[in-house]
Amino acid sequence: MPWSRDDMARRAAAELKDGFYVNLGIGIPTLVSNYIPAGITVQLQSENGMMGMGPFPYEGEEDPDLINAGKQTVTELPSTSYFDSAQSFGMIRGGHIDLSILGAMQVSEHGDLANWMIPGRMVKGMGGAMDLVAGVKRVVVLMEHTARGEPKLLHRCTLPLTGAHVVDMVITDLAVFAIDKKDGGMELIELAPDLSLADIKRQTEAAFRVRPGLE
Repeated sequence: MPWSRDDMARRAAAELKDGFYVNLGIGIPTLVSNYIPAGITVQLQSENGMMGMGPFPYEGEEDPDLINAGKQTVTELPSTSYFDSAQSFGMIRGGHIDLSILGAMQVSEHGDLANWMIPGRMVKGMGGAMDLVAGVKRVVVLMEHTARGEPKLLHRCTLPLTGAHVVDMVITDLAVFAIDKKDGGMELIELAPDLSLADIKRQTEAAFRVRPGLE
């Protein structure tokens, strides 16, 4: 069975390490804040000016002034701080954010990312995505494996790139892939429950190797 969005967010949260400063993108990545592993402390940074975001509020406890970059209401913590856009992107461009978890429309087998232009829709721009993939130390993509039956893991991205050779890991509803940005190449390292290697190959255009023992 494919992983649910919450399953995907829980798997992405396993990539968090104690002391990390983390930026969560719009969409499925925002769910990661609800699955931070016990025993570790991370600081969630939002490019709209908030450091130390808490999980989503319970119904009736929303504060309309506390929102993430996707305009979803969030909670604050005792350690939360606030700042302007210039300071926010100074953190990102200066390499002070350890991990960014982003959504994507396409990822290539070489780690290229396309996540800002939606086909057939008018968009205002790429937001902070280009700064994030250029300045953050590690990039994890969290997305569904296909879109309307078409693969999203490709030999080459057909949409405008957000960044070239920037993705370190892709977590989909079917599998987890590690990408070696230096030497190139994508490796399948995990499968969702009850899925076979044939299931993944059938829905993936990108070339990939399989971690020994996973077959």
